[in-house]
Amino acid sequence: MGASKIEHFSDEQIELAKIAKALAHPARVAILEHLLKVNECICGEIVSELPLAQPTVSQHLKEMKNAGIIKGTIEGNSVCYCLNENIIEKLHLYFKEISTKLAERITCC
Repeated sequence: MGASKIEHFSDEQIELAKIAKALAHPARVAILEHLLKVNECICGEIVSELPLAQPTVSQHLKEMKNAGIIKGTIEGNSVCYCLNENIIEKLHLYFKEISTKLAERITCC
């Protein structure tokens, strides 16, 4: 396998790629949508929303948390998750910038 050339990319490009990779699974998109709907959630509630086992959901939540997409707080034996507004806003601005630049283009292939 070839060596990574990550040092040739900006910090922002690396961060956006990490976020995109963490969202690149339908279960994680479903988790994001569920958290949008309920605003805050206990892990067990997320498990009941998905056709996946609890350990699998926990692994998806871990990947999303490592990428910064979600935040979690421990309350007794439960973990409550919510979306990280800063990361969601960053994604929004990134895609808005792409849309703006596409709208300004005169021709396309």
